Parts: sequence; C-alpha cells; structure tokens
Amino acid sequence: MAKNILSRFKPAVAGWFEDVFTQPTQVQEQSWDAISQGSHALLVAPTGSGKTLAAFLWALNNLMEREGQTSLPVAKREDSTDTSSHGGVKVLYISPLKALGVDIERNLRVPLAGISRVAQRLGVDEPDISIGVRSGDTPQSERNRQLRKPPDVLITTPESAYLMLTSKAAGILASVDTVIIDEIHAIAGSKRGVHMALTMERLAKVAGEFQRIGLSATVRPLETVANFLGGGRPVEIIAPPAKKKWQLDIHVPVEDMSDLPTPEQGSTIGELTVDDPLGIAGADPATSAESALPVASSIWPFIEQSVYDQVMEHRSTLVFVNSRRTAERLTSRLNEIWASIHDPESLSPELRRDPAQLMKAVDVAGKAPAVIARAHHGSVSKDERAMTETMLKEGALRAVVSTSSLELGIDMGAVELVIQVESPPAVASGLQRIGRAGHVVGATSHGSFYPKHRADLLQTTVVVQKMVEGGIEKLHIPTNPLDVLAQHTVAAVSAAPEGLTADDWYDTVTRAWPYRDLAREVFDSVIDLVSGVYPSTDFAELRPRVVYDR
Repeated sequence: MAKNILSRFKPAVAGWFEDVFTQPTQVQEQSWDAISQGSHALLVAPTGSGKTLAAFLWALNNLMEREGQTSLPVAKREDSTDTSSHGGVKVLYISPLKALGVDIERNLRVPLAGISRVAQRLGVDEPDISIGVRSGDTPQSERNRQLRKPPDVLITTPESAYLMLTSKAAGILASVDTVIIDEIHAIAGSKRGVHMALTMERLAKVAGEFQRIGLSATVRPLETVANFLGGGRPVEIIAPPAKKKWQLDIHVPVEDMSDLPTPEQGSTIGELTVDDPLGIAGADPATSAESALPVASSIWPFIEQSVYDQVMEHRSTLVFVNSRRTAERLTSRLNEIWASIHDPESLSPELRRDPAQLMKAVDVAGKAPAVIARAHHGSVSKDERAMTETMLKEGALRAVVSTSSLELGIDMGAVELVIQVESPPAVASGLQRIGRAGHVVGATSHGSFYPKHRADLLQTTVVVQKMVEGGIEKLHIPTNPLDVLAQHTVAAVSAAPEGLTADDWYDTVTRAWPYRDLAREVFDSVIDLVSGVYPSTDFAELRPRVVYDR
C-alpha cells in the first residue's frame, strides 16, 4: 500500500519522502488515506511514529497548487469567503505549548527545503509556502506583518486563536481549510478544551467548514475525543496497533527508605561533598519537601548524586520534576557536583544567582555556572528556553531539568535518557515524558524513576506498570461550563459588525461538543447576565463600542 498511497502526492512531495524514509509508517499510510479523501481524522500512535508529518504532508501537498483554484480537502460552506493561499491562512496548527509551536515551525522547514530540492531535480515549480508563528511571545511588528501578508501555515495556541477571532486578524483566517490540533489530550479534558471547542465553531462561521485533524500519543477513550474534535461531525479514528519499546527502571539510592541516613556536615556521598551553606539542615522537613538541597535525614543528596552519575554516563539527558522550584534547585546541585570535582573555584559565593521569580527573595538558586545542566520551565524567559533547547540538541549541554514545559511532542534531538524525579502526575504524563528519549520510529525509550519516599515509591511502581500495559487514564470533558460561555459570548458579539442574534449564537454554541446538550433556558440566563454587565436594549444590538467602553 505504501507505493499506492505515495502516488496520491505530487511527484516532488513523494520524491522527497522516498529520498528520506524507507517507507511510511502504519499510522502515516492510514492517515493519508483518510485525510486525502477529506475525512476529519484523529491520529493516535506512540511518540516517534511520524504523526506530525502524517498530519502536515497532505496539507503541504495541497499548498503546492499555487495557480488557479486550490483543491480543498473539505467542501467550503456557501457563506465562506475563499481566497488563494497567498491571500490568507490555509492551514492552522494549534499547539497547547508555545515552545511546541516554535519547534514545529523549525521542523516544517526541513521537508519544505527537501521538497524544493526534489522539485528542482524534476524540473517542476518549487513550492512557495510561508510559515508563521503567533502566540503571546510574538512581537506586535510580526503580528502586523502577518496581517499585511498572511502566512500559508499559521502555528498558534488555543488562546491566540481565540484572540485573533475577536480582532481584525479574523480576516486572515477566512481562508482556513485545515486545522491541526496537536497533543489534543492535553487540551480536551479541561475548560481550556471547552474554550477551544467554541473557538473552532466560531472559526467555522468565519471560514466555513474545514478539515479537522487531531494528534495524540496518549488519549482515552478515543470515541470521546473524536466527538470533541469533530463537534459531532464524523471523525475517522486512526489508531493502528503499535508496540512501543520501553526500558523503565526505578532507582532507590538508599538501602532503607524508612530509615534514611543523615549526611553530616562536610561528609562525602560518592563524589558529592555534602555541605549546608543555606543553613537548612535543621529546617522543618514539611517546608523542605520540595527543595532539592540536602536536609536532615533526607534522600535528596543520594538522589542528586545518582542522577548526576546517570547524566555523566549519557550524552544527553532530560530530567523531569514536578515543580519549578525543584527544577531550579536540582539544576543548581548538578552543576555544583560537577564544579566540586572539575572547577572548585567557581563555587565562590559571589557567583550565586537569584532564583526564579516564584521563589522567596531570601532563596539562592545556586552558585555554580550552568556547565552540564540548565533549567527549563514557565518562569524562564523565551530566549533562555530556546537557548537551552538548542544547547541540548547540539550536544553543548549534558542535561536539562524541566517541568511539564518539555513534556509534549517537542523534538529535543537524540535524547538518550529521561529521568523522572518523583512519580509523574499521571500515566499519560509519564508516557509523554519518557517518550522524549528514543523519539524516532522503532527506537527504545529509556527512563529512570527516582521516588522521594515510600508512598511515592508505591505510586511510581503503579504508574510504571500502567505505562508498560498502556493503561492510560480516561479523559473527561467538562460539560456546559457557563463561565467559558459568557466569555465567548462577549467576544462573539464584539466581533460581529452587524450584531449577533441569540438564535444564531445558540446554534453555534451547541455545535461545540461540550455544549451539545445545553438547555435554551440556561443559555438565555447567560445572555441575560451578559446583557446586565453590558447594558443594551436588545442582545442583537450589542456592539464592540458598547463592550469595550465598559
């Protein structure tokens, strides 16, 4: 079937794929079969199975038709305004993380460059496909440029897509014919997902019907998520059987977790000299539970040393923790251990730096230069996060200590090992995190787990067993949250130049899966509330001026 499915693509696209890959993966074959026929699709497969390329390649194939009428995967609604790919966004990619969006933008340029080379070789027109990123980090100058010259592919977040629909940027979305929602499991089971579902239906009013493609490695039940994606429209579920290879180990670096040894001042654990420069050895253990610095009767010094040893045994390691504070502390200790062996003079007190903003002003994050490890979390600036990711990919950094900010499908290069300190918050989260190692087709993902105490050991054991069995937690989609509805009601009315009737808005709202059973009297109560906050004689007469003047 591989040759047959590639024959549906343009010669330059199929030629590039055959030059780079031996054959499509199973999820790619099945996905292209459904997507090329215009079906909405939910793609579910393990990390490193080629899902992102499966979702994007047909869209890129369509974008190569620059002359005349562009073939659309789904018939446009009669009330939509169709434009060429030069006149508006054609593919909207929605990512739950800004960092993931930036990573996708980088990775998309690889196939585009390859397709251009093959097109040159074949003597056919080269693709002229533009890519843009829009998120909270996008400067205003770039946003203005996107309005003047919209990209063919726009990579954004659920929140930015919502804001665009409520601004003059909505015009560049009128030409959208494909929406790709990556890591859909990270959105659907929360009010954030409900918010996005309403955004999708509002987009359908602007752009007409478009093809919907959802991607996930860890989601259950599939039918529920497919309904969420399609808003009740038929969605083909692509979930071929796949056996992911895992090597998962649980490490307890002490003999007895119920009787922890107490490191003495100046004692040595392996190559780690235990000191107490902050005077916290006598601190209340309850207040020190999240600290990655040694405390009395603490397992932390032993975890730190063991993690350090594993980091030094591998070329690239991702270390996941469950809080930003711990990420900063553990990063500091890894660098201090390295410095104590290789560069003791760098440990002078003058080199201490202030911690991340979420810590107390009296805290000190560390005193050693970031030689082998850097922290990655939401309080780190965009530029620092990008530098950290690049350094790890290029081999200039041994380890990155991260919260969930690197949990999803970000390609961190050839990561050899993933370490999880403390039990991951869920089985799906554990699969996502450990899946960052061996993130290529057929590779084994290596993961090491370090529980902090006996109860954590029990929980870690259960999570690891469930990971091996594929026992992912069921996802529950919130139903009829009225606060989200009120927010979108104000936005939808303010974005309607000719006003919006309650009947039309109710029809749009109930197309979103979380509001499919919303009673009209409940909807009317929200309208009454909105009308009370933003007074007007009639709901249909609310105008942007009225909304924004309040």
